[in-house]
Amino acid sequence: MSSEQIIVQQPEEIANQLILLFHGVGDNPISMGEIGKFFAVSFPQAQVISVGSPDICDFGRGFQWFSVQGVTEQNRQPRVDAAMPAFVQIVRDWQQKTGVTPEHTTLVGFSQGTIMTLESTKVEEHLASRIIAFSGRFSTLPEKPIAAGTVVHFIHGEQDPVINPFQSKSAAERLKSLGCECTLNLQPGMGHGLDSHMINTAIAHLQNYEPKSHQH
Repeated sequence: MSSEQIIVQQPEEIANQLILLFHGVGDNPISMGEIGKFFAVSFPQAQVISVGSPDICDFGRGFQWFSVQGVTEQNRQPRVDAAMPAFVQIVRDWQQKTGVTPEHTTLVGFSQGTIMTLESTKVEEHLASRIIAFSGRFSTLPEKPIAAGTVVHFIHGEQDPVINPFQSKSAAERLKSLGCECTLNLQPGMGHGLDSHMINTAIAHLQNYEPKSHQH
């Protein structure tokens, strides 16, 4: 199936940045589009798109990239891998439509959306320069360095009962051990969701964090 995609912001002039948002399982692009509005205000020249997952969710409402019914540590990776070509294609399509290069592309994920964005860095060397990984995880931790030009910003609620914040901690530790750039912010008292502090943290990273590859 094709996914519904909501244009949150389309600048009048040519976009100098592309921000794509990916929602969690059983959700839809409308809710993540609300999160996208905060990014739109902070980056007025960015094209901001909330991308719907392509498949109807097993739960009977919302959409998914892959089924979480009966999901285990063993079978999650094949499900992610099967969905990945369509995910990458959506990003490439928007880059082509907007003329924005991977160097100026940011992928923002929540939960299952984060799993897809993180996993894309294992298979695509040149898809995006920044990833905002809200409340998610790698399906399996990378064994070798991820895409060289990509900085990952992990942001996770400390009380998340759905995806343990340990997943973001261990992912950040693994990336650093592999020589990859990342940051980690844990939000005290927060469960599996987003609040204004987490969103503002993400925006601040995009505005202020200087990747080492850009430093001279």
